[in-house]
Amino acid sequence: MLIGVLALQGAFESHQRRLGELGVATRQVRTPRDLHGVDALVMPGGESTTMSKLLTSSGLFEPISERLDDGLPVFGTCAGMILLATEIVDGRPDQRAFGAIDIAVQRNGYGRQRDSFETELVVDGLEPGRPTFHGVFIRAPKVVRVGPGIEVLAEHDGVPVLLRKGSVTVASFHPELAGDHRLHAQFLNSFQASPTESI
Repeated sequence: MLIGVLALQGAFESHQRRLGELGVATRQVRTPRDLHGVDALVMPGGESTTMSKLLTSSGLFEPISERLDDGLPVFGTCAGMILLATEIVDGRPDQRAFGAIDIAVQRNGYGRQRDSFETELVVDGLEPGRPTFHGVFIRAPKVVRVGPGIEVLAEHDGVPVLLRKGSVTVASFHPELAGDHRLHAQFLNSFQASPTESI
């Protein structure tokens, strides 16, 4: 298995470390050619409007959109969630999104950089003896609408922060910064026939 990690901006190397801990090969994706042969894609955090522009200028937007339409599994965190949503309620007029999961999000919905916080989240699907995950929220987007058929895997103060629809998983927070690869394993298991070790 080869997992592509979008490497235009953000903590992409931390995602690669978490996947490497699971024994999974990764490739940084910066050009359309880098998409060839990847079995899934991780879209990290960053600044969503800047990432939207970089996806266009690099020529990656259309090839990624086509792969997503064909069922490419994808895990979007923070800005990655924004880019995968169907609606960005406070987005710029020229901001593009892939519409891969039917949610509406508000950019920086939890506040600016000074409002960043960390908290323990109860996540559906984690092992019963260890069901919590340390959520790192940095200028995090807030989900304001959830479409039909979307699984809510974790909430914070009643607001969904980890969601899944088929092979598309999105998180408001940064699981790659928690030093814990269990959500990456959960993502891999969402489309793999054989479970990935999470410990």
